[in-house]
Amino acid sequence: MKILIVEPFFSGSHKAWAEGYAQSSQHEVEIISLPGRFWKWRMHGGAVTLAKRYHKLNFNPHLILATDMLNLPVFQSLVKPECPVAIYFHENQFTYPWSPNDEDVELQRDKHYGFINYSSALSADHVFFNSKFHLDSFFTGLEDFLRQFPDYREIQNIDKIRAKSSILHLGMDLKKFDNYKVEKSEDELPLILWNHRWEHDKNPETFFGALIQLSQRGSKFNLAVLGEEFKKELPCFTKARGTLKSHIAQFGYVDSFEDY
Repeated sequence: MKILIVEPFFSGSHKAWAEGYAQSSQHEVEIISLPGRFWKWRMHGGAVTLAKRYHKLNFNPHLILATDMLNLPVFQSLVKPECPVAIYFHENQFTYPWSPNDEDVELQRDKHYGFINYSSALSADHVFFNSKFHLDSFFTGLEDFLRQFPDYREIQNIDKIRAKSSILHLGMDLKKFDNYKVEKSEDELPLILWNHRWEHDKNPETFFGALIQLSQRGSKFNLAVLGEEFKKELPCFTKARGTLKSHIAQFGYVDSFEDY
């Protein structure tokens, strides 16, 4: 079976998932993608560029597996695939936390990205979620999303999408860790790890707030703040760098898997 993964945001966990799926699958898997930046533009324009690349492929898939940052109806209209098309939701724009300082939130124009998710799920032949929790939150968020509109809400489409939905858990490749086993000593302090992007949607304020409280109570621990930073450092990271200085084992992204 030939499977084509269509990934508009080929970076970080999205890239790791796509490459891991391709490497582990018993099927023949190809990936077409765009670099993982400018996520809003990817949700608007990525489908056009990826459709153009699709037509240049010497690959006739039996299944197209797109991800949630693709405007699937636009892609389908340009590609006109003759095979089933599924969509995989890493996250969704109904429940994903937006920064209160985002211009689209301030101007109340942030709903469009949720509608792209909705129309994509509706047009797909099958919908996959990475966890049961995510599936449940998607449908709760979708109903709240649709009920905010004045008429023709088409609430019945929720059941239509649910009927073709299932869970496809993330794969885990743990073999590469075998070469880096570390002997623990009995007096070693617990290591608390931050391995997310340094952005608002990962809720670093709550994370560092909890650690500052632990530190003030005299709790003993070490802290490694990893993950990628793409923009100007958020104030909570700057504060943590100073307030939690005595706990810090690493503060910043590490390129080497061995160091990680």
